[in-house]
Amino acid sequence: MKSKMSLLLILVLLFAVFVAVRFFIFDKQNEYGKLKIISSPTASVFLNSAVIGKTPFEDKYKVGEYLLKLIPESTSTDTASWNGKINIYKNSLTYVNRELGSSDIASAGEIFTTTKMTKKPQNAQSGEIYVETEPQGAIITLDNDEKGVAPLILDNVRRGDHEISVFMPGFFRRTQKINVDPGYRVNAAFKLAIDQSSSFAKTSEDKTKTASSSGSTTDKTYVKIRDNPQGWLRVRVDGSIDATESAKVKPGEKYELMDEKTGWFKIKYNNNSEGLVSGNFTEGWVSSEYSSKE
Repeated sequence: MKSKMSLLLILVLLFAVFVAVRFFIFDKQNEYGKLKIISSPTASVFLNSAVIGKTPFEDKYKVGEYLLKLIPESTSTDTASWNGKINIYKNSLTYVNRELGSSDIASAGEIFTTTKMTKKPQNAQSGEIYVETEPQGAIITLDNDEKGVAPLILDNVRRGDHEISVFMPGFFRRTQKINVDPGYRVNAAFKLAIDQSSSFAKTSEDKTKTASSSGSTTDKTYVKIRDNPQGWLRVRVDGSIDATESAKVKPGEKYELMDEKTGWFKIKYNNNSEGLVSGNFTEGWVSSEYSSKE
């Protein structure tokens, strides 16, 4: 009788060990997420130094951290390669999009991942978005509503599709569609490319021309407000995205140019009137993204 009990106990213990190994070890090793990579131009894809294919690329990989490298295949132009660390999470998509330029500062892209929120959301039907940018300090817009400056956490974001956009004066804007699931965080990392044609590379040249034409100093330069998604443009007390808003101006209006610096125009405006009017004027700064000199 004792031998039968001992045998039964051993069998129970062996079964318990099997269950533990099966669920706590094997299952852990079999946790996968999806990796999707897009690039322009087409590039060879290396993961932890091993070539795995060409862009566009999509496949499942085990959960963990990887070193991703993209080497452009185009030989007709001088295009820089890119490499960086990525994370793959269980049952989640890691999305990588890169626009490879002639150098790192001329390249752009984004990496999106989704992770479960560490805290329960206030609204059961909402999630959150964490945005970081390179360089830091870009202006973040969600569904055409300016939210703040990166790095930034946007909480209580309703479930569903949204459009997120980042911009910094002197750099090209990046805009992407994202989907937010309740109780989850979308991690969005943007890389901005410098806009060499409109980042005031010609500022010095323009100022030189202005100085050389001192014989016609009575001629004034104006700033015209261009169309934008919001239907208006902020005027700030200084040429900085952190500066306080002092007014709003509308597309089509023109204002006298007082000064300029990278990404910003200093204008003379009237808080009580629109356009070019006489009276008590105030000076303020507007972003050059949605304004131009005339």
